[in-house]
This record gives sequence, structure tokens and C-alpha cells, in this order.
Amino acid sequence: MSKELTTIAIADLGFAFLPVLVVCVILYRWSHNVRGAIVAVSRMLAQLLAVGYVLAFIFRTDRALVVLGTLAVMFAAASWISLGPVREERGRLLAKALISIALGGVTTLVLITQGVLRLDPWFEPRYMIPLAGMIFANAMNAISLAAERFTSELRNGRDYLEARRIAYSASLIPITNSLLAVGIVAIPGMMTGQILAGASPLVAVRYQIMVMAMVFGSAGISSACFLRFIRPPDKADVIGKAAETAPTGDAA
Repeated sequence: MSKELTTIAIADLGFAFLPVLVVCVILYRWSHNVRGAIVAVSRMLAQLLAVGYVLAFIFRTDRALVVLGTLAVMFAAASWISLGPVREERGRLLAKALISIALGGVTTLVLITQGVLRLDPWFEPRYMIPLAGMIFANAMNAISLAAERFTSELRNGRDYLEARRIAYSASLIPITNSLLAVGIVAIPGMMTGQILAGASPLVAVRYQIMVMAMVFGSAGISSACFLRFIRPPDKADVIGKAAETAPTGDAA
């Protein structure tokens, strides 16, 4: 029998920060560098409070254009953030990251929401936005890892194919570990949330299987597309283009 999720009182929520306080004290005593942790926790509070109000507004409006606009912002932000490890190349690679996340993330989102869940209406924000967040975030992380490892391997003298192989494997390590640990080490967020809300564990398991499949697929496809798009031109191609554009001298 399902029951409503318990509402956490503001005063009670303060108890959750006791372990945070302990960590901050340890940071201060050991390194005197507690500012970074305080800034991170403060930003977390501000961002989550803000997103709570924004999502409440979006859920009330129930308009397709509002949902699509939100997805566009999430999509663009994920593409931009994914290139953090290669900031100096961000301008050149941004279009490639956008296309990669579109191919791996957007297509997966459409497949899940319209083929698996069959949302009605098709833009149902309570499903569309949280699922898009999970998909885009995992695609973003995979591209970040791929970009960082790929450029590192090229600097170490690897050829494109070897650097791509290593970078692709590295980009999938976090999500692969999640697949291996789910149900044994951890009960993931989607499943935990549904169980806390009173859903049957057997129903929650189906949703979690869907989530794990979608994040693995979106991350793997996005990373593969990105690594393919950033392939350096072959030396033969460069020489051929240079020959085509070089001025031809008059015949003797």
C-alpha cells in the first residue's frame, strides 16, 4: 500500500548538515582550506532552492514551449560544460559537442519518453525534465572524460585510433561501475525515490532498469560521436588540400 512521501521540516533538515559541519572542521584543522567546501555547499543550497521554484513553475504551466525551452537550456549548458577539460578548444569543439549530445542524448530522450513511457501529453514535464537531466548529465560527463583523455593520449604520441580506444573506454568507466554496483552496493536515486514515495520495489526496479539503460546508451553514443567528430585530418588529406590550394607556376 502506497503512502505519501514524508515532508521534511526545515528545522529537521538542519540535522543533515551535521556531517557537513564535521567535514568542514576537518578541512579547517588539516589544511585551513575550508573556503572551497563552504562555497560548494552554499552554491548547492542556492541552486537547489532555485531549481525547486523553477520546476514548480514549469509543472504548473504545463506548456510544451516552456518545457522545450527548459530542455534547450539544459542541452546547451551540458554541451558547454562538457568541454571544461579542453577550455582552450571550446570554441572549435562546441558544435561537435552539441551534435554529439543531440545524437546520443536527445534521441535517447525521445525513445524513452515516447516509446517506453508513452507520455500523454508528450511533453509531460514531471517526466520529461528529470529524465532529460539524467541523460544530458551523463552524456556531458562522458564527453568530458573522452575529451580530456583523448587530448592527453595525443600529446603522449598515440595515433588517433589508439587514443580513441583509450579515451572511449575511460569515458564509460563511471557508468559501467554504476551498472556493476547497482542493486549490490547502491540503490540508485530513481528507485530510492519511488520506494520512499511508497511504490512497490518491483515497479521501482523496472523504472531503474530503464534509467540505467538510457544513461549507458546516451553516454556511450554521445562519447563515440564526439570522438569520431574530432578526428584529426590525415596527413595525406592535409598534403592533398595544400597541393590543391597552392598556386601553380607557369610552365617553362
